[in-house]
Amino acid sequence: MNCAKCNAAINPGDLACANCGATVVSSSGGAAVAAVPASAGLSNNAAAALSYVTFIPAIIFLVMEPYNKVAYIRFHAIQCIGLSIAAIAAHIIAMLIPVIGWILAPFISLAFLVIWIIAILKASKGEWFKIPFIGPFAEKQAKNG
Repeated sequence: MNCAKCNAAINPGDLACANCGATVVSSSGGAAVAAVPASAGLSNNAAAALSYVTFIPAIIFLVMEPYNKVAYIRFHAIQCIGLSIAAIAAHIIAMLIPVIGWILAPFISLAFLVIWIIAILKASKGEWFKIPFIGPFAEKQAKNG
């Protein structure tokens, strides 16, 4: 069986495509239909992009069905939480370093803002954009969960 969205091979019994994260609904023809059920209200791309708004929607998508069954949404939610933790840690470290850290803090904020905007745009387009250091961990967790 292949995913209708990305044409990747899907194992029987899988609830989501391991490649693109689309929810899998088996059809009689052996092909897979990839979509979040209409009753869910949000598409995979919209849910993944919304998970970056703050860490709160990310946590909600990790615990709420049907979103927590889609690897693509889990990946972006976990990556958002990792990005939030990294941003907070970077700012704490910058504030602890006198003068140089205080000068670098606005540039650190700008860098995280740019990464955050890129992640939202990539998620809304259906791409598995991996942020360095955080992305590979998030992907591993999303595909194993």
